[in-house]
Amino acid sequence: MDKRIKQILNIEKPIIQGPMFWLTNAEFVAAVSNSGGLGVLGINAGQYEPTKSIDKTIDQMHQQIQKAHGLTNKPFGLNLVLNDDPDKDKFAELMINLMIKDQVPVAVINSSKYIPKWFDLLKENDIKIVYRPSTSTKEAVEDAIQQGIDILVATGFDEGGTVPDQTIGTFSAIPYIADIVDKRVPLFAAGGIVDKRTAKAAKALGADGLFVGTALLATKESPMADNIKDLLIKYDAYDELLFKALPKFYRSIPGELPKHLVELSDAGRTNQEVWNAANSYSGMRSGMLLGDLKEGYASFGLGLSMIHEITTVKQVIANLNQGFEN
Repeated sequence: MDKRIKQILNIEKPIIQGPMFWLTNAEFVAAVSNSGGLGVLGINAGQYEPTKSIDKTIDQMHQQIQKAHGLTNKPFGLNLVLNDDPDKDKFAELMINLMIKDQVPVAVINSSKYIPKWFDLLKENDIKIVYRPSTSTKEAVEDAIQQGIDILVATGFDEGGTVPDQTIGTFSAIPYIADIVDKRVPLFAAGGIVDKRTAKAAKALGADGLFVGTALLATKESPMADNIKDLLIKYDAYDELLFKALPKFYRSIPGELPKHLVELSDAGRTNQEVWNAANSYSGMRSGMLLGDLKEGYASFGLGLSMIHEITTVKQVIANLNQGFEN
């Protein structure tokens, strides 16, 4: 493992768990960290019902952080999804202050660009920054490195969830971004990496570590609905449905709502209209957390083709690490 990763994150294996919005909780995150990777609490960690209360959201996150601390003595992170305009961001400062108070050492940040106000506040408090630009353009990557992020995550179109704006596959994106980064910071690869073979390929193309979502959802510890775990094993990448929605693309395994979203997209409805019909991120909660594909969708990376059983977090981390280290 790159010695810098050990120094930055204090983990044993170069694997970061994707935050995945609703699909994390303290138990799941602690299992990842206890297996040698970096577990990360998503922005809706441990929640089953949406809330518009900022105070309640912060309190729920505090409870998840404290529970995670009670389940592991290893480092874990917290996800920050930032508004491009810091003056319109209602959560960023409160979440960062919570991280400082509750001693969460790593922020995993999703944003389209480097936002000095929040990034600098994190650095001033010695919180490490794992930065995952929404789309890994040359400009976004270069700016982030120049500003002093600790780790960069490059994402290919093979990922689940909110896919990048540009349809460039993971194994084309990684060597391109690796050349730009040129070893200035550790580079983690995201999108379609689920087993020893894909881990080995990512390393061969220039990745220093792995950023993993779908493979870890296919575990006993994952809070994802059991019926969706069964469907994850049943389907492969060729079964997934691709549709346009905000910001640009989404995919889902088949279901009543996903098929309707494809019909809307193919009929030329706007991305905003399709996103509204998907119930935005609440549609992910309905589909993947509650297991309802009439009211929601279930988005996985294209690596689901190589997942054939529900195992444990420990087994997934060990399998990925074996491929990466060897």
